[in-house]
Amino acid sequence: MRTLIACSGAALVALLALLVSLAGCVDPAPPPPNAVEPEPEGGGVDVQERRTFEVSVATWNVRRFFDTQCDSGTCGGGDFEALPTQEEFDARADQIAAAILNLDADVVLLQEIESEQCMEALRARMGEAFNVSVLGETRLAGSVDTALFSRGALIEVRKHRQDAFALPDGGQTKFERELLEVHLEIDTRRVVVFVAHFKSKSNDDPDQRLAEATRSREIVLGAAERLDEALVVLGGDLNDTPGSAPLNALESDGALTRVAEDLDPDSWTHIFRGNIAALDHLYLMRDRGVYVPGSAEVFRDGNGASYGGSDHAALRARFELE
Repeated sequence: MRTLIACSGAALVALLALLVSLAGCVDPAPPPPNAVEPEPEGGGVDVQERRTFEVSVATWNVRRFFDTQCDSGTCGGGDFEALPTQEEFDARADQIAAAILNLDADVVLLQEIESEQCMEALRARMGEAFNVSVLGETRLAGSVDTALFSRGALIEVRKHRQDAFALPDGGQTKFERELLEVHLEIDTRRVVVFVAHFKSKSNDDPDQRLAEATRSREIVLGAAERLDEALVVLGGDLNDTPGSAPLNALESDGALTRVAEDLDPDSWTHIFRGNIAALDHLYLMRDRGVYVPGSAEVFRDGNGASYGGSDHAALRARFELE
């Protein structure tokens, strides 16, 4: 009897050891419902899973791209409205379209496009590169207008040329060209861009340019307030240089940031009689995205004077939203 009990005890110990060993091979029980997983280090956001939206925006004054119709009644020669032959028009359209594609931008802001005939010629040459095209037509005879090409989807277009606003001396004025406001959806994100072309320095009127800059800032800030998650960018040929009264007005209180500051003094985009000047600019609305440092780039032809047959260079920069 003692021998049987001893053997039974030894068997029991062996059985318990086997059960313990098998328990180590069983998967742990699943967590109870609604269990809270521990947060990773770094504020609860996995850096590897953070997704960033990036968009590139370029601006370029193509310089007096006129169609083959004489709308003003005084065309060609030394007149403002050029009157190209069909062959000359086609060659210029080829040159501009190639220059736009070379910018490799998601959104391209243009100045000095005359008509829908000009836009159609560019669309035909650029194929499916851009889903959206908008012309800020003023409907004046022989006008050169603002325009836009973009990938993505068009949500809304707003125009501001008929807005009356104050001059510094207390009078009233309107935008010389259309301040074109275009709302886009790019990769599921809202992007709002403004295409501007302020008063030319020909027959100069600095007060007009200052008034246009002041009013543009008000309009851009208003759009940003309505759309608190959109990337908001203003760009164009502003016909003034950093430190001028119009650009200082745009930059007052730091709400709008000129993104090519890191290029100075090499941010110039125009040359006239041997004098260079930074007249074309891109501005980002503060807290509505981030300018990618070092991404601003000026596009000039090989001689370093202009771009794509224009007397202006082009400017491109990249922006990010998380």
